[in-house]
Amino acid sequence: MASKKKIVFQGEPGANSDLACRGAYPGYQPVPCPTFEDAFAAMRNRKADLAMIPVENSVAGRVADIHHLMPNSGLHIVAEWFQPVRHQLMALPGASLKTIHSVESHVMALGQCRKVIRALKLKPVVAADTAGSARIVSESGDRSRAAIASELAAKIYGLKIVKRNIEDEAHNTTRFIVLARQPKWPKPSAKSAPSAKPGKNRIVTTFVFQVRNIPAALYKALGGFATNSVNMTKLESYMIEGSFAATQFYADVEGHPKDRALALALEELEFFSQPGTLKILGVYPGHKYRNTFA
Repeated sequence: MASKKKIVFQGEPGANSDLACRGAYPGYQPVPCPTFEDAFAAMRNRKADLAMIPVENSVAGRVADIHHLMPNSGLHIVAEWFQPVRHQLMALPGASLKTIHSVESHVMALGQCRKVIRALKLKPVVAADTAGSARIVSESGDRSRAAIASELAAKIYGLKIVKRNIEDEAHNTTRFIVLARQPKWPKPSAKSAPSAKPGKNRIVTTFVFQVRNIPAALYKALGGFATNSVNMTKLESYMIEGSFAATQFYADVEGHPKDRALALALEELEFFSQPGTLKILGVYPGHKYRNTFA
C-alpha cells in the first residue's frame, strides 16, 4: 500500500491549521511542526508534499513572520483555504466556569476572544499555539487553568468544554495559503479576466515588490492596475533587513499574469520597481469563500 502524501502545518495536533489540512486535503496525512520555519524546512527537505500556512485572520489581521519567510523560501503558492474558526473554552474534567482563573492560548486566539475573557475575569496567558495550550492544561492537573482551542483539541487531550464558540465575531475566519515546491498555475481563460462576473472562476496572483526611491513611486507603480481595471484585494508593506528606508510590498490581485490586463499592469509595476524585486509567489484558483465578499 502506498504511503499517504503529507501536508505540514505549524502547531500541535488539533490546531486550527490541522483542521484546515483535514478539510482541504482529507487524503493527506497532517504533520505538525513546532514553528513556521520548521514547516518551511520540511518542505525544502522533501519531508512533506504540501504546507498549510495561515496568512491572515478576519478579526486579528496579519499572521506575523509569514511575509518575511515566503519571498525567499523557494516555495510556491498553489491554493488558498478559508477556515472558519470556532474557539472553545476548555479545562480539566471536573472544572467549571467557577473554578478557572486563567486561560492560555496562542496570542491571536486570545485576541479573538477578548470579550469572554474580560467578562469571565480570566488572566490571559500567551502560549505557542492553541492545541499546545490544550495539551499543557491537560498535563497540568490544575482545574484553575483553562485553554482556548478547537473541539478536536479537547477530544485529543481529554478536556471538557466549559463554554462553546467564544470568539468575539461570528465571521472569525483564517485564510491559509497552500505551498508546494513547484508552481502549479491554472490555465488563463476569459473567465479569469478582471471583466469576469464577480465571484466566478477567479484566479489570484500573489507577488512581492520594492519600489524605486523616487517621489510618488508607489502611486506610479500601482497606476497600471487602476488603468487596466485589475482588482487588487490585498496590499501590505513591511520593513526588510532592519532598514527604515527599505520597504517590501506584498500584494494579491485577481487575474492571471497571462491575461492582457494583468500583464500590462505588471509591466508598469516592474518599470517603477527596484530591479529584480518583483517576484510572483503564486498563481492559483481563488477559493469559493471569496464569493461571500464579492
